[in-house]
Amino acid sequence: MIALDATVVNVALPRIQHELHFSATGLAWVLNAYTLTFGGLLLLGGRAGDILGRRRVFVAGIVVFTVASLVGGLATSAGVLVAARAVQGVGAAIAAPGTLALIATSFEPGAPRNRALSIYSAVVGAGASIGLLLGGTLTAWASWRWGLFVNVPVGLAIVLLAPQYIAEPDRRPGRFDLAGALTSTAGMTCLVYGFIRASSHGWHDTGTRLAMVTAAVLLAVFVAIEIRARQPVMPLRLFADRNRCGAYLNMLLLSATMFGMFFFLTQFLQNVLGFGPLRTGAAFLPMTVTMFACVRTVPRLLPRFGAKPLIVTGAVLLTAGMVWLTQLSATSGYRTGVAGPMLLFGLGAGLSFMPLNTIILAGVPAADTGAASGLLQTTQWVGGSLGMSVLVAVFGTARRAASGTAQSIMADGIAGAFTTGAVFMAGALLVTLLAITARRQGQQTEGGRPAIPGAAARTLPTSPPRPARDPPSAPAGSRSGGA
Repeated sequence: MIALDATVVNVALPRIQHELHFSATGLAWVLNAYTLTFGGLLLLGGRAGDILGRRRVFVAGIVVFTVASLVGGLATSAGVLVAARAVQGVGAAIAAPGTLALIATSFEPGAPRNRALSIYSAVVGAGASIGLLLGGTLTAWASWRWGLFVNVPVGLAIVLLAPQYIAEPDRRPGRFDLAGALTSTAGMTCLVYGFIRASSHGWHDTGTRLAMVTAAVLLAVFVAIEIRARQPVMPLRLFADRNRCGAYLNMLLLSATMFGMFFFLTQFLQNVLGFGPLRTGAAFLPMTVTMFACVRTVPRLLPRFGAKPLIVTGAVLLTAGMVWLTQLSATSGYRTGVAGPMLLFGLGAGLSFMPLNTIILAGVPAADTGAASGLLQTTQWVGGSLGMSVLVAVFGTARRAASGTAQSIMADGIAGAFTTGAVFMAGALLVTLLAITARRQGQQTEGGRPAIPGAAARTLPTSPPRPARDPPSAPAGSRSGGA
């Protein structure tokens, strides 16, 4: 539900723009308001779960998310919709870290946890593209508002069923790093605002420069706070491992590319090719189906080949897909210009997500599981928001330099944005080749814990230790199978 909401309104953006009177570049805030607060507060959400109880925090986040979805569906102005989307992001940030942390602590290391992570990766990886299909269907058959209303019954079901099927792991005493959470969120918001403003006002605009300088100052303050904090919202020790650091950066670039691709392909299909909402949503099916099929096979490939070969292959496919999309023009057709890159994206993302998740969570102490999973998702959603804002800025610049019909100008701007996306994916490939190592089985790292499997490995890495067993009073079905 949380991944789906990052894109469920994408297909409906032209209708939202007409009904609520958004500007062409301001429309990006319907997506960025959600991803910014989501990504910016994920670190705090992860720490809150560690301190207050992961199930309790998970349920509280779903409540906030559900109420905000209802308000957004009822919005009658652009400001109300953007505000509701921002609050949705807050609820998602509270709930999301608990999902991955509960998986990591509820399933035994090895095959059970790997199966759970593969399902998680499939749902998150394909959730965004499923959101496009669902959003198109609801927009065509009812209204764009139902893309938000659909969360209400799902959210209520989660709130009612979670206490029956999810055990509450032990809490870990601590304190909240509110200063770190606020400065990181404010810094990223200013950075994204600067890029979006540049798309409409140019890079020499005073407001653009002021936003960029403010972002740099706030992010520098954030790093200084994290260095000195006794219990930082982003423990810098998580970056001590070379593999994990490379995986985080890879996930950031992958998300930056994919969210921009979703946003601009939606615009291309509707404004250039003339697709309706339902047909636009269905146009993303090649990627969704391919990704699901690929993710199902990755748990069998990972022990045999190791994480790095899969991530390298995925990055090559994703880079090829982006390069293909740079050739879009007003005369491009769906079959020759869009369907092929989507298939490459489905394969590449399906090969990448689970190995990256595995690398990031390998060897993390139990006390940092929530922070590590929160940071993982932060890189995904902040990367998506930041990447889309960069591509919007490039799109605005390219569109101003283009000439011809409205469709031609739109296509030229989108092709320019995809050129930057191709650079992002080439960077992700380079990071994988240089930063992520393929260690052999038995090589140790991080205090003696087994490293990420390499080409010669046959078993997956040992994951964080399980917390204490479920309390005797836990209801039936609350152990790993029910979770």
